[in-house]
Amino acid sequence: MQTGSIGVKTENIFPVIKKFLYSENEIFLREIVSNAVDATNKLKTLASAGEFKGELGDLTIKVEIDKQKKTLTIRDNGIGMTSEEVDKYINQIAFSGATEFVEKFKTQTEAEAANIIGHFGLGFYSSFMVSNKVALITKSFRQADDEKGVIWECDGSPEYTMNEIAKGTRGTDVILYIADDCADFLEESKIRELLNKYCKFLSVPIQFGMKTVNEPIEGETDENGNPKTKSVEKPWIINDVAPLWKKSPSSIEDKEYDDFYHVLYPMNFETPLFHIHLNVDYPFNLTGILYFPKIKNRYEFQRNKIQLYCNEVFVTDSVEGILPEFLSMLHGVIDSPDIPLNVSRSFLQNDQNVKKISGYITKKVAEKLEELFKKDRAEYEKKWDDISVFIQYGMIADPKFFERAEKFMLFKDTEGKYYTIEEYKKLIEENQKNKDNKLVYLYATDADEQYNNIENAKNKGYNVLLMDGILDSHLMSTLEQKFGDCSFARVDSASIDKLIDKEGDAKESKLSDEQKENIKKAFEEVIDKTTYNVEFSSLGEDDDPVEVIQNEWMRRMKEMSAMNGMSMWGTMPDSYTLMLNVNNPVVAGLVDKSEEEQKNIIKNLYDLARLSKNLLKGKDLSEFVKREFRKN
Repeated sequence: MQTGSIGVKTENIFPVIKKFLYSENEIFLREIVSNAVDATNKLKTLASAGEFKGELGDLTIKVEIDKQKKTLTIRDNGIGMTSEEVDKYINQIAFSGATEFVEKFKTQTEAEAANIIGHFGLGFYSSFMVSNKVALITKSFRQADDEKGVIWECDGSPEYTMNEIAKGTRGTDVILYIADDCADFLEESKIRELLNKYCKFLSVPIQFGMKTVNEPIEGETDENGNPKTKSVEKPWIINDVAPLWKKSPSSIEDKEYDDFYHVLYPMNFETPLFHIHLNVDYPFNLTGILYFPKIKNRYEFQRNKIQLYCNEVFVTDSVEGILPEFLSMLHGVIDSPDIPLNVSRSFLQNDQNVKKISGYITKKVAEKLEELFKKDRAEYEKKWDDISVFIQYGMIADPKFFERAEKFMLFKDTEGKYYTIEEYKKLIEENQKNKDNKLVYLYATDADEQYNNIENAKNKGYNVLLMDGILDSHLMSTLEQKFGDCSFARVDSASIDKLIDKEGDAKESKLSDEQKENIKKAFEEVIDKTTYNVEFSSLGEDDDPVEVIQNEWMRRMKEMSAMNGMSMWGTMPDSYTLMLNVNNPVVAGLVDKSEEEQKNIIKNLYDLARLSKNLLKGKDLSEFVKREFRKN
């Protein structure tokens, strides 16, 4: 029998481990099972190299619960350990570095301590986060059948015991005596949930319990000729040892990709738009599959749907730092042993490899999108409404992606036609420039609500874009800043002639300045002056008499701040302008009306103008409807 203290020069390192080693205590199961997988894979490697000549046998890792004994056991048939190896790898935490660890810990913040821990082999000790005692029974593959193994036991203090123990087979059993305050880890449902979360794609079969399956009885059929079946108990293997992302893309059918998507996201019943299979081994190792999901509304504008794995071990679904933010809306998996992690595998350490990986993934996504655009533009256009949010987000957030995306980013107009940026510039460059020679991109955000303004623009020979997406306001600002020679203006943000703003377009006013001032005062007595102000335009007689417009910059700022969850602009009251067309007979005729007639006409014009923009609501809408009914 051997007794001693674990090789740390401190009274008790375990409170340190429990506090800083892992952010969630459930991680212990991932660490212990991963160790078992590593031990099994090492044995397979030794066998392949001819260093192990025995029978591999059944390599299944078994996870077992014993509620009576309050134990959780993880059992493997891997390489196992001799007593000397137990002493080296278990009793001496991180070898001579343990003292350095403790000294550094004393002066570090929690975040810094997490990085320090990353230098030490402490995965096994995660078991003490949920246990008041841990036993390890192991036997090395190098030992003869009649040799004894070793049992190591520790109650969470630095003291341990080691004894010989009869063990017929190689491998290691880790037995956790679960603490009372962690009793949920003795529940089958909890363990199954964690195995599915962390170990679903590990490369060695993992058995947890048994399941009943129906198997055909050989040679027996029922009256309809169907094979008879019998219920049999079979080991319940919880993992897929050959995940799809590890296979060669050339060997995979599209349906397999779609099926795998539903394995990853069983509650998402939509089929993804398309996928990108990542497979690179230089200058770093990276495999994975990324899916473009359908995003129908802003409530599905979610991040953290990509699962990060390290050698098939689930690490996190928060991939900040690995992927650019705009790609974090994609779904799928990334697996790389070259993404640096601390010991808990829960915090990424930023380094050049991560930046290279991020750049590679961005490049592959851009190449895939350009390939789809060139290969079948018609099909690409059909998908545009669903993929536009990814591309726009990338163009807003990443200058390098912007340069690539200029080739396949599309505008859609109110007729449903699609244009690349270059195509649209050519379409409008002759007719939609202002006096400063800048291109004016007219757009609508609601084809029904802004119907009159759209028709007015089209009648004057202008094209109107439909920009009703989640990120369109941000994209417009990005394009204006990037190109410098263009501006975006919503079709109802001013009269069309004013938006294009060409010299000489304005017609001579039929009213004098004094008459306009009197009309303005008459309007101000009727309208809500806290929300509306009055201005004049000199359009044609057939143009609308009154138009409600909103300042383009102010409205766009409010939309973007609302999207970002900010309140500075979002809480400011709306401000509109009533643009009076002094050449329209209705407005021009006000000068000859009595005060009462003026008031009635103005009230009607004011209500009609607001109604056309869906701004007439509540009491005002009710009174307008009643007034119109009384006319009939």
